[in-house]
Amino acid sequence: SIQKLYRSDFISSKDNPDGTTTVVLNKRGKQQALSYNLDTISLSKAKKWDGKWRMVMFDIPEKYKKVRDAFRFHLKRLEFFEYQKSVFVTPYPCAREIEYLREFWHVKPHVRILLVEQMDNEIHLRQHFKLP
Repeated sequence: SIQKLYRSDFISSKDNPDGTTTVVLNKRGKQQALSYNLDTISLSKAKKWDGKWRMVMFDIPEKYKKVRDAFRFHLKRLEFFEYQKSVFVTPYPCAREIEYLREFWHVKPHVRILLVEQMDNEIHLRQHFKLP
């Protein structure tokens, strides 16, 4: 994860005299960190659909039931279609928003994002999202 942050140019590091390294968010990282508000987060709806479905699946343990329910609530607020109790689908790009939610709720190990090209009930989903 740290290597990914370095590559994304969101963090800077500074070597300390005692041999340790301090890692901090740089200006770009702070802007990214503040770019989402949990109460107003939304997905950008592209004018033309790319034909791919974004599927979010999670298996958050029972001992984190309140967090699981909150995560589910936010997926619904983002207008995901509840495919199953812990499987949600959208036709819109959502990787950054889901990454934010995974980090915010500390559930990254329990949440997967899939990019799906074809589904057997696609007609139903197209109708739900009013897609061609």
